[in-house]
Amino acid sequence: MNWSELPRHVAVVGAGLAGVSACEQLRELGYDGRLTLFGAEPHVPYDRPPLSKDLLLGKQTADEIVLRKAEWYAAKDIDLRLGTPVTAIRPDEGRVELVHGTVAVDAVLLATGGRPRPLPVPGGDHPAITVLRSLDDAVVLKDRLAPGVRLGVIGAGLIGAEVAASATVLGCQATLIDPAPLPLEHVVGAEIADLLHSQHRANGVRVLVGAVASVEDLGGAIRLHLADSNETVDCDVVVVGVGIVSDDSLAAAAGVAVNRGVLVDTAQRSSHPRIFAAGDAARPTGPDGPLPNVEHWESALHEGKAAAAAIIGAPEPVRPVSRFWSDRYGWHLEVVGEFRGEVVLRGELGGESFAAFALVDGKCVGAVAVNRPSEMKAARRLIERGLPVRAGHLADESVDLRSLVTGNRTPAGGPR
Repeated sequence: MNWSELPRHVAVVGAGLAGVSACEQLRELGYDGRLTLFGAEPHVPYDRPPLSKDLLLGKQTADEIVLRKAEWYAAKDIDLRLGTPVTAIRPDEGRVELVHGTVAVDAVLLATGGRPRPLPVPGGDHPAITVLRSLDDAVVLKDRLAPGVRLGVIGAGLIGAEVAASATVLGCQATLIDPAPLPLEHVVGAEIADLLHSQHRANGVRVLVGAVASVEDLGGAIRLHLADSNETVDCDVVVVGVGIVSDDSLAAAAGVAVNRGVLVDTAQRSSHPRIFAAGDAARPTGPDGPLPNVEHWESALHEGKAAAAAIIGAPEPVRPVSRFWSDRYGWHLEVVGEFRGEVVLRGELGGESFAAFALVDGKCVGAVAVNRPSEMKAARRLIERGLPVRAGHLADESVDLRSLVTGNRTPAGGPR
């Protein structure tokens, strides 16, 4: 590596997981130049998954979900500027613009995340309707949820499902609305998706299939009218969780190629040599053009690290197989890889814990599990190493899955 050609000043725009992981990786790779992390929010960078779960339930405080303590940034010589939105980037001029003044930079990482999709129907801007994307959103929603409150959740994806689950713990009367009969079916298959979705009804959540067509003001409350039916839902509070829109506005204004996200290669490089992007703001491209956006926690983590390496010309890191998780009703769901091909069940489907593995040509390509974290670690290694595996061994609970990785087959309860 030619250290004389390293950027003297790297600006990371966006203080979420992707931005923080990039800063950490830069320092771990030995970069000792100037490093500035700009955060539009006033809060020390925090983790988002707890917002719909432990923070909403009061199990964690805002101070307990920070990604790194405030003193960590000083110790790493990272200039953390909170409440400082970047208003424009000028890559050809080597600067970024702030509300007051400009800063000279040599490289910029855009980790600006995404904006929640609004509810695009008449009345969709009613004050009783909110989203859950930021810490401030979570604090406001927490104050509004109480026993007996009628909560409507529009969108049964990960966020919507977790909010509905948390609301039942808080004593709310929750209604979950989604046009898809089985959310997550495309990810985990129909049988497991049906099992997951049925947990809502089993825990007292009213589940409706459909789309909201309009919102009626009832004077302190609102009524949701569903399309193509006479169904209505009266609510005190509504949470909209219908996805996000990548925040690529800074890149677009600077002439960087965007298409529902900043277009990047496998090293998170954009169409401009000084601009990189990671996390929800970025969209990967392949030989045939843009690929689907990946909006999971681990993707942001590893994209930030990859961008850091590219910024200073370090080798591109090997990325682990994709993974995401969700917590609801006492179930810890994990999904790794791609769930396709032959399905092998381990344990009782619908029991307190179980796992299902996807096999293609005798190799594990994906897995889904509830309350089996150690087995999911083994599955991930099987997938990453492309090891051949027998369906019978995966299904047999007396076989320790770690032995399938090491080749030293032992009973599940045998020597560790």
